[in-house]
Amino acid sequence: MNYEFIAYQDREMLVIDLANQMAGDLRAALGHEDRVALAVPGGTSPGPVFDHLCAVDLDWSRVDVLLTDERWVPEDHPRSNTALLRERLLVDRAAKARYLPLYADAPEPEGALDALAAPIAEELPLAVVLLGMGADLHTASIFPGADLLEEALSPKAPILLPMRAPGAPEPRITLTAPVLNGALRKHVLIYGAEKRAVLEGARGKPPAEAPINAVLSDAVVHWAA
Repeated sequence: MNYEFIAYQDREMLVIDLANQMAGDLRAALGHEDRVALAVPGGTSPGPVFDHLCAVDLDWSRVDVLLTDERWVPEDHPRSNTALLRERLLVDRAAKARYLPLYADAPEPEGALDALAAPIAEELPLAVVLLGMGADLHTASIFPGADLLEEALSPKAPILLPMRAPGAPEPRITLTAPVLNGALRKHVLIYGAEKRAVLEGARGKPPAEAPINAVLSDAVVHWAA
């Protein structure tokens, strides 16, 4: 498993460089595809990257944006990742992008999986994916100890799976490991000395223990303290 690790002097430099790299990746993909797909995480860490990326001059009308994972809550819920995207990425020039949701108005995710996966299937492989990583080595909603962890890591995994993990207050829906790993360009964003040490300590661990290892090959890891 080989990946590129870039350590930045500060977070501002990381944000600017990562946004520029992702913009270049998207522009290159648009040079030979009618439409391209960009998958990004929720949470607070990628917000500043979105603030830069949304203003990039490219043909956003040909870009499909989706989350790598989402909590199974309505868009107006405070824990919805979709709200963050609409506030910080799907604005400015990027307002022309098409959003592919990972939530539908249903009590549980299982009944909506096929309908949500259908438009994503048409856009695979993903052109660019941005991932985060938790201190427990999860990425997207592929958590150690999750109920469908083995299925999510399988080479034969479907596009989407519902996931329930210890400590998570609601079900989640996630792109599976083969979909994430199949992206043409993969970027991982991590901050802080603890996560750098955790990532370095994950070398050699099986993905069942360190799900991030299922998507790291040929990725670029962007780190700042």
